Parts: sequence; structure tokens; C-alpha cells
Amino acid sequence: MPTLEFKGKQNIYAHHLTVPYRPLEPDETRSCNPTNEDDNLIIHGDNLHALKALLPRYANRIKCIYIDPPYNTGNEGWVYNDNVNSPLMQQWLTENAPIDNEDLERHDKWLCMMWPRLHLLKELLADDGVIFVSIDDNEQHHLRMLTDEIFGAKNFVTNIIWQKKFSPQNDAKYFSDNHDFVLCYAKNKEIWRPILLPRTEKHNERYSNPDNDSRGPWSSSGLDVKTYQKEYDYPITTPSGRVVNPPGGACWRYSDSTHYLKAGETSAS
Repeated sequence: MPTLEFKGKQNIYAHHLTVPYRPLEPDETRSCNPTNEDDNLIIHGDNLHALKALLPRYANRIKCIYIDPPYNTGNEGWVYNDNVNSPLMQQWLTENAPIDNEDLERHDKWLCMMWPRLHLLKELLADDGVIFVSIDDNEQHHLRMLTDEIFGAKNFVTNIIWQKKFSPQNDAKYFSDNHDFVLCYAKNKEIWRPILLPRTEKHNERYSNPDNDSRGPWSSSGLDVKTYQKEYDYPITTPSGRVVNPPGGACWRYSDSTHYLKAGETSAS
């Protein structure tokens, strides 16, 4: 599998293993339920230390994770201050801090920051867990390769397009930027499944059973699709003998054999 190489990777490759475990210290003045340490935790502190502090109690237990890291636009002023065990690395990370557009190595530093955090997040995920990561065009391509390497390309679920603007940006220099991304990876795609929303009466209103079909309520829809596949382009002979072909440029939703199977286990011709 292709891997992403970036400056500093060799120094932070195992950094998540060297981060010390730190105890979670409850603040009773800010706690709604100080006697229950598992109840809706809000942690104040460095996020790398917080993730490592959560591991002893929550490793392989978290069902769903959402993170919103710095987009690294060059205008955020974020600082990478992880205590990496290398004087040269620490000097490099503090150069041009906070990181801005003038730092030509800001993408490498961003990847160095993300690498140990994503590794710890993976350790927290349950086997049937899933992680969502918000990002924009500045680092989406780098993040995709990074998460492929850490979570495994086979566990990539989808790249969700999130519409962040509902009107065009009239002062855009090139194109109006109206969306960001949310990358979705499962810990194990073979066993993870999304939890679907329950059906509502509004959904059910689309279906009826005017012919008393024994299979229950149904709704009519087109049999053709625009994603063309040659093997799905074939003539259908109706019971009256009329031959029907898919519309130009389209094909049928099912293969020849599947179509007649769905039509009643017998050939319609």
C-alpha cells in the first residue's frame, strides 16, 4: 500500500507510545455529577495528553468519534508544541510559530501533529466503531493518505460532502467555495454498520397497495439508471409481446437474469 512521507515522520512515528499516561483529575466545582467518572466527561488540557489519559479506561470501547482538527489554512495561528524527544525536531517545530502562510513546511508540521493523535484515536475505537474527521481542501488529500495508512484503506467508508454555504461567494477569486469534507473510517468495515433512523409515517405515505399484493405496500419507480453498463443494456419483452429498450444513454437497473427473477422466477417472453 502506498504511504505518505513527510518531514519529521521518522521522529514522530512512535511518539504516541512515548506520551506518558496522565491521571484525569475531576474538578468538583465544574462537575454536575462528580461521583460518576464515566458521565459526560469534558476534559480541559492538551488533546494528546487527554487522549492518552482516556486509554486505560476507554481503549476499544468508543463507538463513535468526531474530531475537528485545524484546517491549516495559514490563518489559524495554531502552534505545534508536542514534546517530541529530539532537540532538532523541537527546534524545527517551533520555527515560524504560530504556523502561518509564510511557513513553507506547515503541511509537514500539520501531519506530524495529526499522526500520533490519529493512532491514539484508533486505539480508543471499539471494533465496531467509526471515526469522522472534518477537513477542507488545504489538507484533505494529505489526511486521506494519512488515515488510509493508520486505519487501513479497506476501512475507508466515505468522503462526506458538507455544504457550509447556501449562497455563492461573490468576491471569490476563482470559484465559490461552498463545501468542506468529513472523512469517515470504520475500525473494522466488515462489522461496522450505520444505525439507520426509524421510519416515519411520512415515509410510509409514499407506499400503498391498490392491487392487494400479498407482499404488502409498494411504490412504483423507474427501472432505468443513467450509470451505463453494457451488460445491463438489453431488450425486455413484455407479456403482450412489445419489446422495450432502455432510454438512450441509460441501462436497466438489473441484469437480464436478475430482472426476470424479480419479475416472478419465470421468463416474461
